Amino acid sequence: MKERLQKIISHAGICSRRKAELLIQEGQVKVNGKVVRELGTEADLKRDKIEVKGELIHQEKPRYFLFNKPDCVITSVSDPVGRRTVIQYFPNVRERIFPVGRLDYHSEGLLLMTNDGNLDYLLTHPSKGVEKVYEVTVRGKFSQTLADNMSRGVKLKDGTRTAPCKVKVLSYESDRNRTHIQMTLHEGKNREIRRMMEVFHYPVFKLERVKYSFLTLKGVPRGEFRRLTSEEVKKLYELHQ
Repeated sequence: MKERLQKIISHAGICSRRKAELLIQEGQVKVNGKVVRELGTEADLKRDKIEVKGELIHQEKPRYFLFNKPDCVITSVSDPVGRRTVIQYFPNVRERIFPVGRLDYHSEGLLLMTNDGNLDYLLTHPSKGVEKVYEVTVRGKFSQTLADNMSRGVKLKDGTRTAPCKVKVLSYESDRNRTHIQMTLHEGKNREIRRMMEVFHYPVFKLERVKYSFLTLKGVPRGEFRRLTSEEVKKLYELHQ
């Protein structure tokens, strides 16, 4: 059956669908020996010879993992300067999995890993508005009034504005002068929470994602992972199609 090249590439576990589109436009994809640059091009993985960056691709069995990312780990399959990557926590997984979305180098918590490019697309496309919950610790006393103002959206230093979100003050440690906050976001701007806090001059000490859609970190220690059940995968598709 013929499908668009970017969908075939993402389903084969090479990368996300959006990254596949970039590879096509850059001329790094060949079909039956010919470079293809048109995003609408279709092919059949069973009949056509499809190469990505010189490597012949094959359909892989879909894999789905929930990973509890530690601090000082980069959300990438490789890093040119040698920092530890999330993929290094999966040495025995033979399929070419990749992270769904991102967590900053110093951010921790729930990160999905898969080789299913279609699910990656559904969970990361801005139009889907998948809910993500974070627990944030900042220096200083952060009032609920400020939290309410922030929840309406924040104009960042680059001039862009964040979408409305939920911000709730959980507690304040007077002896350490730190406030614990819960934030629920539906978009995924780069370093969004840290950049929001920068506007109000609140340094972030800790940032942890504790929920992604309906999934939580329950039973998964830091630096460990578990497989998603077939029921969980089905529910992700049903909720975010």
